Amino acid sequence: MNHMKEEDDLGKAFDLRLMKRLLKYAKPFAGIIALCIILLMLITLTDLAGPYLIKIAIDDHIKGLNTPMVAYDTEPSYKYVEFDGKYLVRENMLPDKSIMKHEDIYQIIKYKDDYYLFNGPLTMKDDQLIVEESNGVYSFMQGGVQQLVQPLTKEQYLSFRQQDIDGITRISLLFLTTIAIGFVFNYIQVYILYFTGQKIIFNMREELFSHLQKLSLSFFDKNPVGRLVTRVTNDMENLNEMYTSVLVNLFKDLFLLVGIIIVMLRMNIKLALVSFTVIPLILIAAAIFRLKAREAYRLVRVKLAKINATLSENISGMRIIQIFKKEDFKYAEFKDINQEHRAASMKELFVFAVFRPSMDLIYSLALALLLWYGGVRVLGNVLPFGVLFAFVNYIEKFFKPIMDLTEKFNILQSAMASSERIFMLLDEEEGIKNSELPVNPGKIIGQIEFKNVWFAYKDNNWVLRDVSFKINPGETAAFVGATGAGKTSIISLICRLYDVQKGEILIDGKNIKEFDKYELRKQIGTVLQDVFLFTGDILSNIRLNSTEISEERVKEVARYVNADRFIDKLPKGYQEEVKERGATLSSGQRQLLAFARALAFDPAILVLDEATSNIDTETEMLIQDAINKVIRNRTTIVIAHRLSTIQHADKIIVLHKGKIREMGNHQKLLDTKGMYYDLYLLQYKESFQETSA
Repeated sequence: MNHMKEEDDLGKAFDLRLMKRLLKYAKPFAGIIALCIILLMLITLTDLAGPYLIKIAIDDHIKGLNTPMVAYDTEPSYKYVEFDGKYLVRENMLPDKSIMKHEDIYQIIKYKDDYYLFNGPLTMKDDQLIVEESNGVYSFMQGGVQQLVQPLTKEQYLSFRQQDIDGITRISLLFLTTIAIGFVFNYIQVYILYFTGQKIIFNMREELFSHLQKLSLSFFDKNPVGRLVTRVTNDMENLNEMYTSVLVNLFKDLFLLVGIIIVMLRMNIKLALVSFTVIPLILIAAAIFRLKAREAYRLVRVKLAKINATLSENISGMRIIQIFKKEDFKYAEFKDINQEHRAASMKELFVFAVFRPSMDLIYSLALALLLWYGGVRVLGNVLPFGVLFAFVNYIEKFFKPIMDLTEKFNILQSAMASSERIFMLLDEEEGIKNSELPVNPGKIIGQIEFKNVWFAYKDNNWVLRDVSFKINPGETAAFVGATGAGKTSIISLICRLYDVQKGEILIDGKNIKEFDKYELRKQIGTVLQDVFLFTGDILSNIRLNSTEISEERVKEVARYVNADRFIDKLPKGYQEEVKERGATLSSGQRQLLAFARALAFDPAILVLDEATSNIDTETEMLIQDAINKVIRNRTTIVIAHRLSTIQHADKIIVLHKGKIREMGNHQKLLDTKGMYYDLYLLQYKESFQETSA
């Protein structure tokens, strides 16, 4: 069953089971994450402190001039202003406000550009005041009674305002300190959070790549490379966003929302309740967005994986595309896939284009209600202006985490879809498993035996049918037959890249399923028809970065296969850069490097799969000379269409439609005049007739 099949409906976006599994990867960093959460609490406090400090600055100091004052005849223990033999203390400096009802009350009033001290509570609005002067006496009418006031000089006025100046200075410094502390905490939190997120993704990506290496070739036969690359790159990056942007910062948004609600309720319950009337609208909009965004985002992920798979296939096959002049066709094909992705992206964009403005509209509605309800009460001297100003700030801060939560839901949704695909890969069972107690084969002698082997890549489409043969240690056995006869499958089975459905394969008399598959493969050197070279240099491609193989050993095997002839001519020799898949080397040079690579590991069994098919006659002669040296005392299996390369094999096995039709050496099979004879006749008809004559 192909677990990598894309499905339109992937289940719920936020899957608790997936989240629990994702959190397991974060568990080793629980202490650091807890520290981040604590820092977020402190950052939230600094965010909440800002508007509240401004509120205090406005109500207690900027508008502090209008605050009533209590007059004491003796010096009180509170902060005071001494004036005309009395000690005046502001209401907000008193621990008990009820004292205002029993004491002498003073208040500063302003008329035009002048200030006056009034003995008594002011019951009228500032804009209703009209101060008049008569014979040096200043007064105004309040409640039909003439009230006397004392004019203040500039110095006297400033003496009353000095505590406001000092207060604003203190609050400003406190405000700056709060911002600075918040900045430092935020920097530390972001740094360690991203460090932790990168470490988690690093571990997950390593685990995923390690797991991919353990999967059988049948898995890769059924899954496009581009799709697998998408899992390791794009999907893993989505998880990175979840760990860094969602996992911990989600707490910040929740802390901020709860903190704002508490502060607003403590400041003014009625104003807070008016502000919260829009919450049902927020919940409705968020619910609609969640449903629509889930569908849109999944579709984008499916189309993106399709684009990556198509790109990988077309780039890998660019040579064929250009040779057969199929650029226009492939462009049209990619354009259709790209348009599907664009359509899916536009659908996702539409969801955001509707949701974000709708949240802005709800925010504007909340602000309008706040200004209407609070503004009327400020004008009626029922509500301090600083409280209204703080509420406006808190409403803005209230909607910001809501906006962030929707963004985080989007990231979380994407991460859930990506994690599901990643876990599908991680849950993919190894097709070829070691036994519970695998045996280290040690140094293999090289006896190979197939006993009644049946094998199919899929279901009952048998590639090999009841195949039995035995290759003795040190023998060279060759397999010949038409394409699809099962020759390459035999090699894959010996290396245990696949497992047989029926029968058994023995090496040195033991079933290969008993061996540790990794130790077994170490002792089998393979040279394939299509040589794969890795990006790096000549040296690393021959020894595959194995520290056990010295540079001297590499040069030795290179001389054996005559690869040193072209390597020594390269500008950097064995350190010469190798491009992807060895693009800068000829087919013959790549083949020579493949021979050197196989021999560098000194395998007990050497497998040559069409190893000389891509090599010119001169190079083939060099390789044949090398092969004759290295196959001595080593079991060798050769697969070749060119029968001239296998005439000296100890045993030639002729396969046809998955069955062994003939077996023997070259001369014996010619004398039999069977299938091998026919194949030989087809390849060397003229020379054979001349020899017969």
